Amino acid sequence: MQENKKSEGNCYSKFGNNIKYMSRLGKKPITIPEKTTVTIAEGVVTVTGPLGKLEMNFKPVVEIAVENNTVVLKPINEELETLALWGTYSSIIENLVDGVNKNYEKRLIIEGVGFKAEVKGDSVSMNLGFSHPVIVKIPADIKVVMEKDNMIITGINKATVGQFAANIRAYKKPEPYKGKGIRYSDEVVRRKEGKKTT
Repeated sequence: MQENKKSEGNCYSKFGNNIKYMSRLGKKPITIPEKTTVTIAEGVVTVTGPLGKLEMNFKPVVEIAVENNTVVLKPINEELETLALWGTYSSIIENLVDGVNKNYEKRLIIEGVGFKAEVKGDSVSMNLGFSHPVIVKIPADIKVVMEKDNMIITGINKATVGQFAANIRAYKKPEPYKGKGIRYSDEVVRRKEGKKTT
């Protein structure tokens, strides 16, 4: 039987008789940039930077600590769920650190004859071919700007920006024949051929 070998770059490690997942992302320390502070208290990680402050509550299955201007995460046991959360928590904290230093952005394109949107106060009003305009309230930590048919959504919280963009797109998903609807700027809509007349 071939012996299991553990290497530095391997994402698997042997615990007892079981092979369990080891997160490459979780093992990597997260560098804290200048003018940014990270504090941890009772499972709540607070990140403060030039653009604002973000907080997130984490389950106590992963030990989170600040060491030498980096955030270090260590699983407290070898359970599969813990090892999976190890990498997830690392990714979330990295997003928090990045967000307070540089806004996340999503761009949507509104395409279709008569389709348009405009920002009115703390809401977005959209004409999407319905009998009435669609009005969506903008979350307090998000900024929305219209540039012709492009909706630019920015904010320090990656999850909030992504969810708001997804909610807007859901009101009128792009149809496959002419591409009418709302789509992401980098989204490729697979087109279908319309019916041919004989």
